[in-house]
Amino acid sequence: MLSIDKVFHASVVLKNIVRTTAIVPTEGITDGCELFLKPENLQKTGSFKLRGSGYKISMLSEEEKKRGVIACSAGNHAQGVALAATKSGVSSIICLPDSAPISKIEATKRYGAQVCLVEGVYDDAYKRALELKEERGYTFVHPFDDEDVIAGQGTIGLEIVQEMNDVDAVIVPIGGGGLISGVAFAIKSLNPNIKVYGVQAAGAPSMFNSVHEGSVGSLDSVSTIADGIAVKQPGEHTFGLVQKYVDDIALVTEDEIAAAILTLIEKQKMVAEGAGAVSVAAAMFNKFPIAGKRVVSIISGGNIDVTILSRVIERGLMKSGRSSSLVIELIDKPGQLQTVSRIIADCGGNVTSVQYERAGEIESINGCYLKLGMETRNYDHVRMIAEALTDNGFKLIEAK
Repeated sequence: MLSIDKVFHASVVLKNIVRTTAIVPTEGITDGCELFLKPENLQKTGSFKLRGSGYKISMLSEEEKKRGVIACSAGNHAQGVALAATKSGVSSIICLPDSAPISKIEATKRYGAQVCLVEGVYDDAYKRALELKEERGYTFVHPFDDEDVIAGQGTIGLEIVQEMNDVDAVIVPIGGGGLISGVAFAIKSLNPNIKVYGVQAAGAPSMFNSVHEGSVGSLDSVSTIADGIAVKQPGEHTFGLVQKYVDDIALVTEDEIAAAILTLIEKQKMVAEGAGAVSVAAAMFNKFPIAGKRVVSIISGGNIDVTILSRVIERGLMKSGRSSSLVIELIDKPGQLQTVSRIIADCGGNVTSVQYERAGEIESINGCYLKLGMETRNYDHVRMIAEALTDNGFKLIEAK
């Protein structure tokens, strides 16, 4: 049974497995509150998952350890189980869909696990893991719906309260609910006055919907760059704990997540995956009543796929008005582009791309469209440039 003594026991057991990640102050991320970060992206394996996996494996009997453990994951949980098992001298096998990124497959192998690639998607790999569990007697390490796993994640809550006893609120990412269940239980057990808020991606609102509907529900599909929290159905244990200990849950959009990732890179020199950045996105975009409060956002992981990082950064630039575009209708005559460029430069903007297109059949025969990509400071800057062009007689079709 989950108890605060169990969470304290987990903190002792995990001392030789995990790092105590020190809370980091921030500047310039949000004006609404005094924001601090709990950077679990700096954890071994780049994610908090090592805590729950490590404690779960430590609690196995000697017979269970001899038989080994099995898990199913395409990301952070796989690596957490692999490293925790290796450090405990326990063999591990991880079932992954054969579509999993090569980088994650190889990382799981490096941490000492045997990888079993399964044709299909995550659900197929999960089914195969359960089959192997029954066939060979492995212990299945669930990614979130297990009391030992939840207790291990709860050590993050202990560390926050022990390091910063005047915190007003803690913001936590939610996927299946293991992290927030442990953190909220530990914090509320020690100081019920601290608010605990949860955040999900709008494209994967399984816990959000379940809490509002009053029972565990399942989504037909999920779609988000925060793949670490893209869970169709929360756990039964975690749902009950969230209902009891979490003060509120909010959703953040893909644009808000991307903006948070970009802000962490620029302001904190910190790389967070989408799932890890949702807690900062919630603070940045005022999802909770935290104005004037001392707030800790948990950065749950940093294992972002570098192949999509550039697209995430570009989306973050667009969301913040740092990357923008204009479409101008012109009469096709010499000097127009030079004049437009001068006006933008005088306003402090920087043209990064130019696309010219002649007008179609129904427009003026001498007409053309000019689409410009720009580097700008923010949306106010974009509006200033648009107004300057309009004041100089140019017809704007689009400005964003």
